[in-house]
Amino acid sequence: MTAPAAPATVSPALSAAPAPVVVGRPGSRLPRVALPAAVTIATVATVGLYLAFRGTATLPHDDEAAPFLFLNDVRDWVDDNRNESPLFLYLVNYVRLFIGGVFDLFAGALRPVDPPLLVAAATALGWFAGGWRTALVAGLGFGAFGVLGVWEASVDTLALVLTAVLLSLLVGLPLGVWAGRVPRVRRALTPALDVMQIMPTFAYLGPMVLFFQIGPASAAVATIIYAIPPSIRITALAVQQVSPAAVEASTSLGATRWQTLLTVHLPMARNTIVLAVGQTVMMALSMVVFAALIAAPGLGSAVIRGLSRADVGVMLPAGLAIVLMGIVLDRLIMAGARRTGHPGGPGARRPHRSRSRYGTAAVAGLVFAGGAVLGLTALGGFPAAFEIRIAGPVNEAVRWMQSSWYDTTEAIKNVATEGLLNPLQTVLTTAPWWLTAATVAALAWRVSGVRRALTALGCLLAIALLGLWEHSMETLTTVVVAVALTLAAGVALGVAAARSPRFAALQRPLLDAAQTLPAFIYLLPALALFGATRFTAVFASVVYAVPPVVRLVEDGIRGVPPTVVEAALAGGSTRRQLLWKVQLPMARRAVLLAANQGIVMTLAMVVVGGLVGAGGLGFDVVSGFSQSADFGLGFAAGLATVLLGIMLDRITQGVERRPSPPQQKMRIA
Repeated sequence: MTAPAAPATVSPALSAAPAPVVVGRPGSRLPRVALPAAVTIATVATVGLYLAFRGTATLPHDDEAAPFLFLNDVRDWVDDNRNESPLFLYLVNYVRLFIGGVFDLFAGALRPVDPPLLVAAATALGWFAGGWRTALVAGLGFGAFGVLGVWEASVDTLALVLTAVLLSLLVGLPLGVWAGRVPRVRRALTPALDVMQIMPTFAYLGPMVLFFQIGPASAAVATIIYAIPPSIRITALAVQQVSPAAVEASTSLGATRWQTLLTVHLPMARNTIVLAVGQTVMMALSMVVFAALIAAPGLGSAVIRGLSRADVGVMLPAGLAIVLMGIVLDRLIMAGARRTGHPGGPGARRPHRSRSRYGTAAVAGLVFAGGAVLGLTALGGFPAAFEIRIAGPVNEAVRWMQSSWYDTTEAIKNVATEGLLNPLQTVLTTAPWWLTAATVAALAWRVSGVRRALTALGCLLAIALLGLWEHSMETLTTVVVAVALTLAAGVALGVAAARSPRFAALQRPLLDAAQTLPAFIYLLPALALFGATRFTAVFASVVYAVPPVVRLVEDGIRGVPPTVVEAALAGGSTRRQLLWKVQLPMARRAVLLAANQGIVMTLAMVVVGGLVGAGGLGFDVVSGFSQSADFGLGFAAGLATVLLGIMLDRITQGVERRPSPPQQKMRIA
């Protein structure tokens, strides 16, 4: 390693002169005073090139592009050779049959059960796992499936979720434990997990249709791929955080690696592993909705049908059922984990005099028996007298809101569309592709370094080769606008929460609720207020991505050392100066991480917005699944979405690793 350069001394006579641009050693940065001039020159040059070459080399969309036709040919070849190729005969078909068999097993066990009996079983399980509160949540949640009139679809969704979660945990938990104990395995898995988590939900569907055909098996595989990264990551983190002293004590007593794993690692990491299970369930619930695009049974079909028709009344019962299912499963998992905790452990439930284990089991058995009796008297099906049809009243309420708030919602939509979306989209779609690629590469180089600039450039070139440049620019427009609005709202709310404990306490329950809802739920209010437009996707994306941004910004500002804050106030700083000159600069990493998370979540939601008029790549993906002739277009659009996500993710990750301004000052030679 070379020794760091000594700080330069500047004589008083030269201190007033403009600082020259010094060419230092490789890797050194320009002096801070030269940066505004360099940015101005680059901006002027870019604008000049755009005005000079606008409308040339724009790569317009072509439905007959060679990549689309090639992918259609690949699909035809797969269909013709599905029962002849060894890859399908000895691997893919067996995987599809096995996963389909697991789903059929769950569905076959749940569908014949009378609704009162299944409600009673959920209530009894809740009582046994966590007491009367958990039993009440489970009973009311399962009972609501019938009250909302979506019992059969809810049972199918439950079977699909159980299939996906079971198989995800069977693969994810062992891999997570392995990654937590072996750093080499963790490093090998991290890039694959990054790509899996960057991919929007739609991007999983194309490969599933190609290899596993449409149906429950392909839906379960797509859900497994989408839900498995959190189980691996959180389990690995849980194993890593186990006290080294406890591991050393076990080893010194002669325990083998397996004994240490079973008696030390897993018990001490149990609470965090339970969190991994809960996150897997929530991810699976989010994915099974969109899996309805590939003929997955359950509640997702009603949601997709309502989105395509802009019918909130059709969507709402299914959406509420999915939210309630997630709440019930989460409460059962957490209560069961507390009950099975080791005595004295952090998750252990303290025994209560009035509740013995046998008494709890007896009460749970009585509840189940009561449900069985009700099931016999109901003679199949949920009693129609208890069903509540809400589609009509909901649609009436939506029409009232649209007519009463028309002026306000139209004004908001028009300002955002005409002032932000349309101008930016015009620039991106009329600029030469080479100018856009060069601008993105230069920006990535400036903020994240050469390697990530090459990654960004490679992603853009791949998008151009796929024949989806124009539609990718349309999607990028929506993402940029949504991210800008998300960061503006998220930073403002995060700062307010960090500086006001009362505001934070009021805001926290709303953030908790927002982060437990599936992504598509946010389309409901957006669709009701703004109809099927591009701004609908932007609005839903902002609401979906704001909660994690708020939390990260709040935590970052709260993490600023109190001594630094006190010193700034003692020096005469106002609250505004304290925020801009002390708290935000020192919380820089948290803010940049918030921006990264906002971009990834916004991209995922904007693509989903293709179902409600957002256009771009999302619409191409939906078209590819709904029309067989557009399969190549949909598959390529999924790949382009992934490339766009990788490009944005890598750039923002690089920003997070940049030195802070004080460090940059120290590097100036």
